[in-house]
Amino acid sequence: MPGSQIDLHPVRDLDGLVGKTFPLKIIKINHRRGNVVVSRRVLLEETRDKKRQTTLATLKEGQLIQGTVKNITDYGSFIDLGGIDGLLHITDMSWGRVGHPSELFTVGDKAEVTVLKYDRETGRISLGLKQKSADPWTNVAGKYPIGTRVRGRVVSLTDYGAFVELEPGVEGLVHVSEMSWTHEVRHPSRVVAVGDQVEAAVLNVDPASRKISLGMKQTAPNPWDMIEGKYPVGTRIEGKVKSLTDFGAFIGLEEGIDGLIHISDMSWTKHIKHPSELFKKGQKVEAVVLRIDKEKERLSLGYKQLARDPWDEAIPARYHIGDSVTGKVSKVADFGIFIELDAGVEGLIHVSESGLEPSAKLEEKFKLQDDVTAKIIKVDREERKIALSLRDHQQDWERKQVDDYHSTQGVLDQSLGRAAKQSRKRSQPDDQN
Repeated sequence: MPGSQIDLHPVRDLDGLVGKTFPLKIIKINHRRGNVVVSRRVLLEETRDKKRQTTLATLKEGQLIQGTVKNITDYGSFIDLGGIDGLLHITDMSWGRVGHPSELFTVGDKAEVTVLKYDRETGRISLGLKQKSADPWTNVAGKYPIGTRVRGRVVSLTDYGAFVELEPGVEGLVHVSEMSWTHEVRHPSRVVAVGDQVEAAVLNVDPASRKISLGMKQTAPNPWDMIEGKYPVGTRIEGKVKSLTDFGAFIGLEEGIDGLIHISDMSWTKHIKHPSELFKKGQKVEAVVLRIDKEKERLSLGYKQLARDPWDEAIPARYHIGDSVTGKVSKVADFGIFIELDAGVEGLIHVSESGLEPSAKLEEKFKLQDDVTAKIIKVDREERKIALSLRDHQQDWERKQVDDYHSTQGVLDQSLGRAAKQSRKRSQPDDQN
């Protein structure tokens, strides 16, 4: 019996057949050589063909039929129905999620399946296992109304959320945005893992699309609902700088609650270009609550509001148009030079008021901390700006020099005139003589 005639499929372990008895069919006799060739495969094929004919004669769609798992692939399992194979696709194995057919079957398993489709022309048979039970999504809307709290097992994770199995065949999605009131969850793996039991609230049910939206954060109170009572507008708070951006500094008040000090609320008087000029990450700071937006979950804080606005009284009373002031260069920009005056007040010498040639570069003429004296040409209370002029100050200084010269020259001329007059008097003859 050649190896190819032993079974319907190649047999690798021939030693395992020693001592076994099988019915065989003689397929060739060579009298001259005294050889007889026998086959077991021919009998198996005959038996298979008889079974196939019997199976095909009775096979119909919707029928329940017993079979044996013959082969397993990534996309499904092939079931031997009796001389003919049918495909049980992975999507027809369960109403729930199946990662691989091997999770449910192994080769040789007995399985009762439903005939979904039988194409007599091609001989293809499609089978179903989940169709033996009712579709669990039929009553989902009534079983899981919006607002219901449910418990389930995390069965898979994606970049955008976690799928939670509520019952076999029914899964809901917890989007990353619905996992925490206070934390920005960038990936669900930072909150849950596959196999975790979680509690969630039903947010939306769409039986037609077989989708349920769940929220984990809805099972806990929203801290933003209590924020107005805890931090009313005007309250002084203390927190740590969590991060700095170009537009402000985020201050951590408590777990998950951050407030923003916008760059415009950092100083009454200074021109702040970046928050790092005042704050460092991890630094403890005080601030005042300015605004609360519960819907957008935003808390606006002010740093400059810790002190009175000097523009209300102090600055207008101290600085007047026409006065000359001296300060140190605090910043040099393309459009002008910022001069730090007393008490942190800054004034701006616009490039047009610098007295320099248009081609001159400000950074070459002015260095940080240089002492500069300029004339106040504008005090704008509404815009909170003090405009200075180096050119006007220079012109005033030059006029003063000229006035001083003329004043000195006038005094000198008067002195010389008086001296000449006295000299003439002395030179006149005495009438009495």
